[in-house]
Amino acid sequence: MYVIVEIQGQQFKVEKDQKLFVHRIDAEEGAQLEFEKVLLADKDGNVTVGAPVIEGAKVVAEIVNPLVKGDKVLVFHKKRRKGHRKLNGHRQQFSQIVIKDIQA
Repeated sequence: MYVIVEIQGQQFKVEKDQKLFVHRIDAEEGAQLEFEKVLLADKDGNVTVGAPVIEGAKVVAEIVNPLVKGDKVLVFHKKRRKGHRKLNGHRQQFSQIVIKDIQA
């Protein structure tokens, strides 16, 4: 069984006991979270599509690591023939969660 759930503006295909990285959630380690924006559910080939969400469906997750930094992304700006160069770096902050239960 899998579902497609919206977590902080992004859609994820999740299954039970799956670990995933989402944009940083401001909660402590071990906190239980419930996501109720379930957009699609598939149970053994029986697909249910929400309009826009499935009523009564939710995904229960637990925070494994509240702060994980992603890889550094370098942003380089240059204007030709002007001598203008600028280099910025960015590391996105994520939270690692594990899916405990799916109720569809």
